[in-house]
Amino acid sequence: MGHHAPRAFIFDMDGTIVDNMAFHTKSWVAFFERRGHAIDADDFFRATAGRQGHEIMRSYLGADLTNEDTVLLDAEKEELYRELYAPHLETVAGFEQFIEAAQEQDVRLAVATAAPPANIVFTLDGLDLRRHFDAVVGAADVARGKPNPDVFLLAAERCGAAPEHCIVFEDAPLGVEAARRAGMRAVVLTTTLPAEAFAEFDNVICVARDFSELDIATLFDTTNNIQQAQ
Repeated sequence: MGHHAPRAFIFDMDGTIVDNMAFHTKSWVAFFERRGHAIDADDFFRATAGRQGHEIMRSYLGADLTNEDTVLLDAEKEELYRELYAPHLETVAGFEQFIEAAQEQDVRLAVATAAPPANIVFTLDGLDLRRHFDAVVGAADVARGKPNPDVFLLAAERCGAAPEHCIVFEDAPLGVEAARRAGMRAVVLTTTLPAEAFAEFDNVICVARDFSELDIATLFDTTNNIQQAQ
C-alpha cells in the first residue's frame, strides 16, 4: 500500500472513544426491567453491542413494533443512559493525542456508530471532538446496524478512502465482524471485553487496553504485512 492512497481511521464511538458500555448496558437492563424482562448484562452486551436501538427493541419486545413505537422507546432508553453516564463523560486514555498524531500523518478520521443523533451530540460535542473528524456516520445514516458493514463502508466513502486502506477501532465482536465484512482491518480496545472474545477474527491486527499503547506507523505496517502474506 503506497502512502499516496488516502488512509483512514474509523472509530466506533461507544466503548471505543469513550468507556461507557457498562452505562449503556445498565440503562438497557433498567429499561427492560420496567417492562418485566430480566436481562443478564454480559449476555446482553455480547448479543447486542453495535446493533441499533430499533433492532434491539424488536428482538426483545416483538417484531410487530411500529417505527413510531421504537422511536419513542429508544428516546426513553437513551435518556436513561445519558443521565447515568453524564457525570463520567471522558475519552479513553490517549485518544486525543492519538488522533492529533494521526492528523499530522495525513490519516483521515471518521466516527461510525450505532448511536442515534442525540447520543452523538452528547458525546462528540460534549467532549468537543466533532471538529477532528472528516465524517461522522450514525444510526440515522444507515438502515442496518452492525454486524452489517454499511456504517463502516459509508464512513470510508465519506473519507474518500478505500476499505483496504481503513483501520477500524472497535470494542465489540459485532463491530469487528462488521469491519471484516467491509474488508477492513480492526484494532480492538479491551474497554469492555477481554482479548479472548476476539480470538476468532482474522482481521484483528492489534489488541490494546487504550490508545496510549498504539503506534500509527506500526498499525499500517501490520496491515501491509498481512496483505502481502495473503
